[in-house]
Amino acid sequence: MKQEAITAEQMRHYDSYTINTIGIPSLVLMERAALAVRDEILNAFPLNLDHVVVVAGSGNNGGDGLDVARLLHIAGVRVTILNVGNPDHASAEHQVQDKICQYYQIPQTRDRTILNRASLVVDAMFGIGIDRPVKGNYADAITAINNCPAVVIAVDMPSGINTDTGEVMGVAVKATATVTFAFNKVGLTTGDGKDYAGRIVIADDMGTYATDN
Repeated sequence: MKQEAITAEQMRHYDSYTINTIGIPSLVLMERAALAVRDEILNAFPLNLDHVVVVAGSGNNGGDGLDVARLLHIAGVRVTILNVGNPDHASAEHQVQDKICQYYQIPQTRDRTILNRASLVVDAMFGIGIDRPVKGNYADAITAINNCPAVVIAVDMPSGINTDTGEVMGVAVKATATVTFAFNKVGLTTGDGKDYAGRIVIADDMGTYATDN
């Protein structure tokens, strides 16, 4: 099944329409996204589940990651959440997912050395919105991910890849696979994005399927 790749602005428009016009809450969309990532991990990487580390930013992409952490935890997978970014800037959806993860007592840390003990890493730092070079803790986390031997699954976009151009914004996650939502993204099909995305899995309302990259 072939789809036209879209830009970040187009995706924001579709999300806004789905939430505000159709009336599907953003947390429902987040759960759908997380279920798709969970299914990809459980089905495609069953031998890499000894210790999953979810690297979560403070925005909605990080919220997706926390949701994935909870779903994997419920499935019996050992999960640790590595938090990066500023918790004071956490989105409302991220805060909801964090509260749920705390209820389930999923371990959380800010110590990047946890990546050295990961069998699989979920990259949930940046989604489609990145438009400036990655710096600080985020850049350090990306470097640490790229230096660890684990399988890496990116949520929506590999963190650090520009959604519209495929450009590396200073530094970017080199993913084994990328699970992107609703539509393929231009940045996954062009520029460096083609090499950093790994295998692209598109999760939409018709189901989840892989594309040739």
